[in-house]
Amino acid sequence: MTFELVCVLAAGLFSVGLFGALSQQSIVMIMMGIELMIGGIIVAAAAFWHFLAPAGADGQVVIVAAVVAMAVEMAMGFAVTTAIYRARQVDMTDMAEDLKG
Repeated sequence: MTFELVCVLAAGLFSVGLFGALSQQSIVMIMMGIELMIGGIIVAAAAFWHFLAPAGADGQVVIVAAVVAMAVEMAMGFAVTTAIYRARQVDMTDMAEDLKG
């Protein structure tokens, strides 16, 4: 694979994730869109490190750390979403507006 092809893949992932995050009202679907966006960023970062410094292991460590952070973020997001749903039966962003106060 060439660098340009991987960058197009990363841009496609980010674009689909951005569309999903901005067009949905379900909290879970918004989180899935955000995950796609982060996945696109990780793919782009991995491509940069692979094609610019293939011998260095620094890029691999940063990518693994980003994937772990993404998994922790998603687990925390689902935990908060589950807690909100159990407390108030809220699963849409419009219905969660009263949680501000």
